[in-house]
Amino acid sequence: MNEDPGVALVRLAELLGAELTTASAQGSTSAAASQVRIGRVTQDSRQVQADTLFCCISGTEQDGHMFAAEAVAAGAVALLTERPLGLGVDEIVVSDSRAALAIAAAEVSGRPSEHLGVVGVTGTNGKTTVVSMIAGVLNHAGRVARSIGTLTSERTTPEAPELQRMLSEMLDQGVTDVAIEVSSHALMLHRVDDMQFAVGVFTNLGHDHMDFHSTPEQYFAAKAKLFEPGRCRNAVVYLGDTHGKLLYEASGRTMVGVSLDQAAELSVGVDGSTFLWRDSPVNLQMAGRHNVVNALLAAESCLLLGLEVDQIAQGLSALEGVSGRFEIIRFMAAGGEAAAVVDYAHTPDALEQALLAARDLVTSGARLHVVFGCGGDRDSKKRPLMGAIAVQLADKVILTSDNPRSENPEVILNEILQGCEAAASAEYGSDRAPQIIQDRRLAIRTALQDARPGDVVLVAGKGHEAQQIFADRTEPFDDRLVIREEVEQ
Repeated sequence: MNEDPGVALVRLAELLGAELTTASAQGSTSAAASQVRIGRVTQDSRQVQADTLFCCISGTEQDGHMFAAEAVAAGAVALLTERPLGLGVDEIVVSDSRAALAIAAAEVSGRPSEHLGVVGVTGTNGKTTVVSMIAGVLNHAGRVARSIGTLTSERTTPEAPELQRMLSEMLDQGVTDVAIEVSSHALMLHRVDDMQFAVGVFTNLGHDHMDFHSTPEQYFAAKAKLFEPGRCRNAVVYLGDTHGKLLYEASGRTMVGVSLDQAAELSVGVDGSTFLWRDSPVNLQMAGRHNVVNALLAAESCLLLGLEVDQIAQGLSALEGVSGRFEIIRFMAAGGEAAAVVDYAHTPDALEQALLAARDLVTSGARLHVVFGCGGDRDSKKRPLMGAIAVQLADKVILTSDNPRSENPEVILNEILQGCEAAASAEYGSDRAPQIIQDRRLAIRTALQDARPGDVVLVAGKGHEAQQIFADRTEPFDDRLVIREEVEQ
């Protein structure tokens, strides 16, 4: 916002329906009473600069009001706060500072989403692939597109100030369209409030984040917030998912429904998939039926952004894949070719889809192996569910460490093992009993050495990640690099 001193604060106060208290004239809301110019907004006192509006967030672990004095000392010229602090700078007092933060960030950044074609993609699985596909297709068609999400940010969806700054900078750089992963956390914590989405996309809903959402119903309600009136002009929904169909039928608004049936004459192989979309041929260089669904979601989104069908089909065919998402590495196994697949699958549904997709690649009479674990300090209820799925869908199962973080790796492995044993005893007997190899490199090595020609080894959980996080250290570890190192020995 390029405003005269004071005007920005007054406008923010009016937008927020809040009281502006100036340091020089208590209770005044006159622009002349405030002599500060706002150039940036942050909730992190460590990022305060001389023109900063500091927002005091009342979090679950820390109260940002405790850092207000530190922010002022660092140069904050005004505060967005839930109670008067009297620290000698202007204050806007609101009832919910986190919700107000998003509005302030959008306003100070010039509301960049109103000048971009923004696509918001939500769902449990597939967000990263869909946003990457959308950006890739748009760029191939001559637009200037970027993606924001797991591969570009520390958080799946950045906090509102960072997100708005990124969009503003992209706009200044000539970007025309941005595809953003929108997490349930982002929707609940107001990170994408006051944004205009040209298209909202729903991929699916599985079991995840039950450490944040109390029930699956609350998790779905959080995802559905993206499609509330005023958030997105158009919507694309996957109808092959129960919750996607529910959203489609109950929304009360026009949505584009997507199903795998729309990929006519579909053929799936280790080198990718071929199909017809709206009578145009697509040669997708990404294996797995789930990636065909992702491509259809991306295609319909790009159609709503104004691309032609032929442009989209050509763009999809030109895509080279997404880092750590069903990434295939071929190798020689006992005289014949086998394949390793690296995938980010870290939820029950994602693991199931990855295993089903990997099964499509297994040659007749060969076997499907899976190596996976579960992250520590995350939803523990999914661990036995993932164990059961692995035993049901793979021929050989090795349990190993993912990112144990502060948890004991053995505790995590035992919780996964409970699901494995229950499924094995109920349906398969001892033939599907998993191996437990806590060391991830050794687990991968064991699976690769056991592979025969035509086998597929799925290494799931970490995908693009290049490190492994323990309680007391973080070590370099990239599943893709480790696989290549092991097969070249």
